Amino acid sequence: MFKSVALLSLVASASAFAPATFGVRTSTAIHADFVYGEYDDKLWDNDAKKVIYEKWDPTAPRSTLNFNPFETFGGNSPDASGIYPGENRYKDPIRGDVSYAAMLAEKEELEERTANPKPG
Repeated sequence: MFKSVALLSLVASASAFAPATFGVRTSTAIHADFVYGEYDDKLWDNDAKKVIYEKWDPTAPRSTLNFNPFETFGGNSPDASGIYPGENRYKDPIRGDVSYAAMLAEKEELEERTANPKPG
């Protein structure tokens, strides 16, 4: 009698670990509405950053489609969606080749942009 009661309780408790809807797949996405940036999985070079900067509205809330691509946080630049390294959903961007001459030209553009920031 004791063996059958123990076996019955073991079988009954095992159902606590089985899925409630066996064979039916349910979505586990928490943030299914997340949208990556316009240049996600594309070349993320200085020209692409300038396009995003022109579209950036500093008066609107920051999002993956509205951010300053030249802004840094702790010395880190954001990816193509405005997400910084170490944050959730950060993706290492596809970077273009750069030369020293190109870096000097970008530095001049950066100094001009810093001297004349967008209002907001």
